[in-house]
Amino acid sequence: MVKRIKYLVILLFIILTDSYGQDPTFSQFYANALYLSPSFAGATAEYRFGINYRDQWPSIPGKFRTYSISFDKAMPNFNSGIGILATYDVAGSGNLSTTNIGLLYSYDFNINKEWHIRPGVNFKFYYQGLDIYKLVFNSQITGSGTSPSVTPPPFDNVADVDFATSALVYNERIWAGFTLDHLLTPKTSFYGNDANVPIKFNLYGGVQVLKKTRLRQKMQEVLSVAMNFQKQGKFYQSDIGLYYYKDPLIFGLWYRGIPLITSQAGDAIIGLVGIKTKQLHLGYSYDFTISNLISSTSGAHEISLIYEFNNLSLGQQKKRFRAIPCPEF
Repeated sequence: MVKRIKYLVILLFIILTDSYGQDPTFSQFYANALYLSPSFAGATAEYRFGINYRDQWPSIPGKFRTYSISFDKAMPNFNSGIGILATYDVAGSGNLSTTNIGLLYSYDFNINKEWHIRPGVNFKFYYQGLDIYKLVFNSQITGSGTSPSVTPPPFDNVADVDFATSALVYNERIWAGFTLDHLLTPKTSFYGNDANVPIKFNLYGGVQVLKKTRLRQKMQEVLSVAMNFQKQGKFYQSDIGLYYYKDPLIFGLWYRGIPLITSQAGDAIIGLVGIKTKQLHLGYSYDFTISNLISSTSGAHEISLIYEFNNLSLGQQKKRFRAIPCPEF
């Protein structure tokens, strides 16, 4: 009974938090680069296909899972890239779901011989749904269990449009950028109340502190330090950590939290292991919870798969492709 009450308290906290319209977060945000920033659209040799899956807090009853699928293409003759991104997030026993389908475009400017700037945009369709018949209301709970279900008032699922914009600055070893998402603040209320998704701000960047290459400029060993800060409504989150790549393996260690701002030690310590070949990138990460929910959530699991392919010769790739130094996980 005590354990059940604890879960109800956690679920109540999540429901209240979701009422502010927070977006799901991926720990492997560079493995889902189009979700992080539309500036990454087409930032590949030619074609790129990606799948991401996140299982958040598996010990809590109900589903807290996020799925993402993306495809983008470089258009070097136009210094541009295009892409499509679809995400599906489902939360809680009532299957509160949010679906986004977006079309992305980016353009690469040469500031000088060393530095580039890459703005991007994302036009998307937003849809939110709920299976209210799976919910249990407090009026249905009795000392002996649950009473017959109560017929909820009718409501409509929510559909709207949204827009995001971004900019990325980079050279061969340094990158930094920002993203402004939900600029059209799509509505979220099932009953027509004044409730909208708040604007989300991302600030990200990093540097390759060690980089060793071999013949034909294939990276053999890289150590990168990176960060990602985001704010949405009154909520803040920061990730800071490092990636170490030793052909073909990659390892990562991250800290999520804002020290000295909250009374907690942070939100999570994140470990990553992956394999990176010329075409295939496969990664797995685990979020070890260090907040007050440490005994209740069982952390979070995340899997990413990226497949890159092209029809260009090596010489054409060197001539047409300007690589961004950030990691793929």
